[in-house]
Amino acid sequence: MSSENSPQSPEQQLRKPRVAVVFGGRSSEHAISVVTAGAVLRSIDRTKYDVLPIGITTDGRWALTADDPERMAIADRALPSVDQIAESTDGGVVLSIDPGNREVVYSEPGSVPKALGEVDVVFPVLHGPYGEDGTLQGLLELSGVPYVGAGVLASAVGQDKEYMKRVFTSFGLPVGPYLVIRPREWEQGPEGAEGAAAREKITDFAAEHGWPLFVKPARAGSSMGITKVEDASGLDEAIAEARRHDPKILVESLLRGREIECGVLEFEDGPRASVPAEIPPVTAHDFYDFEAKYIDSAAGLVPAPLTEEQTAEVQRLAVEAFEAVSCEGLVRADFFLTEDGEFVINEINTLPGFTPISMFPRMWQESGVGYPELIDRLIQAALRRPTGLR
Repeated sequence: MSSENSPQSPEQQLRKPRVAVVFGGRSSEHAISVVTAGAVLRSIDRTKYDVLPIGITTDGRWALTADDPERMAIADRALPSVDQIAESTDGGVVLSIDPGNREVVYSEPGSVPKALGEVDVVFPVLHGPYGEDGTLQGLLELSGVPYVGAGVLASAVGQDKEYMKRVFTSFGLPVGPYLVIRPREWEQGPEGAEGAAAREKITDFAAEHGWPLFVKPARAGSSMGITKVEDASGLDEAIAEARRHDPKILVESLLRGREIECGVLEFEDGPRASVPAEIPPVTAHDFYDFEAKYIDSAAGLVPAPLTEEQTAEVQRLAVEAFEAVSCEGLVRADFFLTEDGEFVINEINTLPGFTPISMFPRMWQESGVGYPELIDRLIQAALRRPTGLR
């Protein structure tokens, strides 16, 4: 595998860079990825870039899709999917894993494969496993194709909340109390008593840190599979819901305070932090869950009403988290500002949402970087960066 991008041919130098926007995917966040892709396709500068939309269906097929952002939005509370906009029900897109060949090929059963031309950079807007977790990034590294966002390791760490927190702790970043329940811990035990040891482990954790607790999948996002548990009677149902998304689950204590977010973006001279935002209490929901984020469009406060000192501190911590995980391109860092006035980092998101109501573009808009410029900076940062070891 080449350790740096191949030199551009005279033909490549004359034409516009070709951006493949890859979206959808096999995770439970499929629909949100489609919505994000619609927003990116609507705003990307077509005078500067050629664009190739590629959707991944829920069963993993790479499909050519309509370049039609209007069909990628949430309409009447109905979520979109790649299958709805795919140009064929059985045709597939193939990206070469030869680092000297960036040609994209489309084929259908019984037909001669059709070359779609070379791709200069991939803009992945996949969320969750099989896209945001280093798997797609590894494929693109093998293919020698530059891509927007974090590399293989940072993507994997950023997806797995357990190891993310372990990295934060090793770098001295403040992390709240948490507990990990691995698959075998829940599955082991005599018939009819599966999970007894795990239940006891969680109740011991609650005895130390108090109820309520949050039970969540260790490797999911968009608030998928999260349950706020008030006492031990709700544990089994909460664990079952989390395990629908991931066999490994995370249990976190409730941190009382304000929810603060901060964006980090890679500039030519290094990462910079945006103005922070605050997620106010959502009265119609128990916490900032999927419905509040994407269906009921809960509005965040941008910029967050913080003091200058608090703003500077959360910006510093956001950049430190970006560097600790070796991120590239972009990150949204989520914090709690506790009642004691201390910031505690909850998690980072290496491919945050770009929907019209998403906090990451809103924070950068308030920081002076509008949506089209934000997309352009991410693509340009990817084009500057070599694939391979760096």
